[in-house]
Amino acid sequence: MTKIDNGYMQALKCRECGREYPLTANHVCEFDFGPLEVAYDYERIGRNLTRETAASRPQSMWRYRELLPVAKDPTVGLEVGYTPLVRADRLAKCLGIRELWIKNDAVNYPTLSFKDRVVSVALSRSKELGYETVACASTGNLANSVAANAAAAGLRAFVFIPADLEQGKVVNSLVYNPEVISIKGHYDEVNRLCAEIAGKYAWAFVNVNMRPYYAEGSKSMGFEIMEQLDWTVPRHTVVPMASGSLLTKIHKGYQEFIRLGLVESSPYCVHGAQATGCSPIAVAQKAGLDFFKPVKPDTIAKSLAIGTPADGFYALKVMKETGGSADDVSDDEIREGIRLLAECEGIFAETAGGVTVGVAKKLIANGSIPKDDSAVLCITGNGLKTLDAVAGHVGKAKEIRPSLREFEALLNNEEKINR
Repeated sequence: MTKIDNGYMQALKCRECGREYPLTANHVCEFDFGPLEVAYDYERIGRNLTRETAASRPQSMWRYRELLPVAKDPTVGLEVGYTPLVRADRLAKCLGIRELWIKNDAVNYPTLSFKDRVVSVALSRSKELGYETVACASTGNLANSVAANAAAAGLRAFVFIPADLEQGKVVNSLVYNPEVISIKGHYDEVNRLCAEIAGKYAWAFVNVNMRPYYAEGSKSMGFEIMEQLDWTVPRHTVVPMASGSLLTKIHKGYQEFIRLGLVESSPYCVHGAQATGCSPIAVAQKAGLDFFKPVKPDTIAKSLAIGTPADGFYALKVMKETGGSADDVSDDEIREGIRLLAECEGIFAETAGGVTVGVAKKLIANGSIPKDDSAVLCITGNGLKTLDAVAGHVGKAKEIRPSLREFEALLNNEEKINR
């Protein structure tokens, strides 16, 4: 019998009971319904992945391919990742902290969000497993990424979205010509429908039956942060939370590099950020609870509008283990966070970025992140996707006729106002 090549993967393993399953399209344990995640052969990885080998490879997330769940070379999204880590001195001064860094996935390839990471992994693995049709339930960014990467890979794609999604994100999916299905309901209802469809049709739903592979792509953001900080773990990391998966996987990435000796073990805190209109994880963390209460979303941060977060329990566990905190911000505070990041650092983030900046400001002010420490803020999507959220809240253009006299009058008036 020919031995199946699973690369550096060993099995799918239940996060609750530890039972192992074959590396197929499966996401839940049949005994306790716990979520499955990929288990790796770390001893073998340690013999092959070093700082030198990673640094010698192309600047993409696949420079850490031994720690990503594909059996062979990736086939989708080869240019994804290795986004800038920007030292944000002006924003640091504004927020009152000694040192601040921005991990800027607002410029990720090809669809300007961190979702390109998870989709690159999910579609590469889907092709290995023989799927020709891929699909997702999405609050916007994932739909864009699945549509774009499926088009580039020659795969048929279905994307399911809430009907009230920002128009920019709808257009950014339609342009790639997938099947876009708009559902009259919130994300959790869209997700439940997709779970039913995944059970009936032989499709690769990236965040349902392919979720164990898909979620691992988020680790690459953590890998890059450590390499870009000269192979160190950041003291504080602030991560926006929708399902909570990104936060848990960045933590897993930190732990894997420590385990492999790629970075030295040192204390670190991972903090979570949510919008007040959809903050089940943050509310639970602030109350000292291990479990969250589902909510109905009502926020301009639609990319974070998941009222029943699949990884909420595990996000709470990570924050507790690392000494991290969580907080939430109102719609007005979200817009203020977007404005601060843009004005101080020239980075235009979508609403989730405003959440991250706004929560970081609160955590620094209340001492959860000490003012003499260093922090990394994870910016996960581009502001061009959520223009509706800030339109009318960032001022307006000053109109004059093509006259030097009118321009100088305007200039003099502005100088008087600013004195």
